Amino acid sequence: PFPDFYHPTPKEAEEVLTVLAEEHPHVAKEQTRPRDGNNAARTCGSVPNVLESLIGTILSQNTSGKNSTAAKHSLDARFGRNDFAAIAEAPKSEVVEAIRMGGLANKKAGVIQQVLKEVRERHGSYSLQHLAGVVEKEAKGKAKSSGTPVSDEEAMQELVSYDGVGPKTASCVLLFCLGRASFPVDTHVFRLSKLLGWVPAKADRVTAQAHLDLKIPQDLKYGLHVLMIAHGRRCKGCKTSGSRTSCPLKDWLKEGRGVKGEELEEREKMLKSEE
Repeated sequence: PFPDFYHPTPKEAEEVLTVLAEEHPHVAKEQTRPRDGNNAARTCGSVPNVLESLIGTILSQNTSGKNSTAAKHSLDARFGRNDFAAIAEAPKSEVVEAIRMGGLANKKAGVIQQVLKEVRERHGSYSLQHLAGVVEKEAKGKAKSSGTPVSDEEAMQELVSYDGVGPKTASCVLLFCLGRASFPVDTHVFRLSKLLGWVPAKADRVTAQAHLDLKIPQDLKYGLHVLMIAHGRRCKGCKTSGSRTSCPLKDWLKEGRGVKGEELEEREKMLKSEE
């Protein structure tokens, strides 16, 4: 969307990853395989089942990890884990009640049931495992590789084609479930990207994600994503303007990139006005 905007360069992306990794050494910057034991809503969809990953990511929207985790546990307890038919066929009110503690329950229940309906209509079953290159098992057989891997672009296009699924949600499924190099832009990543000057002032979250997904090197996407979220949640310095606030990203901008204090203050004022 911004072909003449050259930031971040690969070097800038690598330097910021290094700064954040030193600041948050407890955050694992290496990608891990999704596990059945994960809670899809708490881990942004880090489970092997693609449809469960998508539902968990929907539940994680606009709420805390604690609330989304509770909502997924409640959904599983009410309908059975990954009993997608039961969720799809239930009265909407029952799904709303099951996920109420996760916030925006009426909206999320509608999106989840609509997605399940569309998946069933398109593919004949409640499954998106073809996006992981897997064909469904037969009666007594095991699931096996389809031999026709779906490209990142094809997976993204299918996911966002479902009503209520946006680019950020789809990108999370690609990154955390499918193990693809994708760069979801949530509130924290968006704010820090503007502070760093990695996207133009006119960018919104959708165009920022499209831009950053092209600019950030593939091997840095996972680490930068998780570290920027960790930093956005924990650092008070990057949220508050003024010379007394400490933030390693602000220090890097001033000392490593030569950004003057006045320019940094202007970026901070812009971010504050957008809140």
